[in-house]
Amino acid sequence: MRALRILLIVVVVLTGVFIAVDRAAVYFAETEAADRVVVSGARIGSTDVSIKGFPFLTQVAGSELDEVDVKVTGIEATAGGRALRISSMEARLHQVRLTDGFSGATAARASGTAVISYEDLTKAAADGVVVEYGGNGKVKVTGTVVIPVVGRTVSRSVLSTVTLVDGHTVRVHADKVPGEAIPGLERLVREKTDFEREVGTLPNGLKLERIQPTAAGLEISVTGADVRLAG
Repeated sequence: MRALRILLIVVVVLTGVFIAVDRAAVYFAETEAADRVVVSGARIGSTDVSIKGFPFLTQVAGSELDEVDVKVTGIEATAGGRALRISSMEARLHQVRLTDGFSGATAARASGTAVISYEDLTKAAADGVVVEYGGNGKVKVTGTVVIPVVGRTVSRSVLSTVTLVDGHTVRVHADKVPGEAIPGLERLVREKTDFEREVGTLPNGLKLERIQPTAAGLEISVTGADVRLAG
């Protein structure tokens, strides 16, 4: 009985040591992985990586992680122009293959959500235009135009529908333009309030699908296959 108790104590201690080593390895790997996440053709802000599943060490031994959560803030295309900055993106990656001596990683499939804040959407719009949430899945766009015929400046706010075009372009289009019966007023307002902007670059393998204006910003569904994160 005494030998059995000693054996059980040894097993418990070794199990605790293994768990501690495993969790320490996860923490180290998460930190290293966060530094290695890259988006080709774009600048990124902070990155957070969370590796799921236990034990971690056996997953590493098999060169494949079951599930990894990634959050990236501030994805901004390095090219000039008024490309939309992705304020934040959260993705859940499955079957992440470790390659190139663990310096590279590719996920078999991924899903998540990208968010474009109204502040970033406003920066991408025409000068002097402000975009905010309008309620009921619409955005409110406010702009000021000069009417040459009467020689005065007017400000107009319109409720607009937001759609995703060809999987990479956000289109903002006013449902209707209120105003007096002034010739050319609608055209002038739409020149300010209606616009299309390409979304900043995503990690290779990810694509945008559905878009929905919410109080927090434009939420866009993200899916992908063979998503390359690093290497």
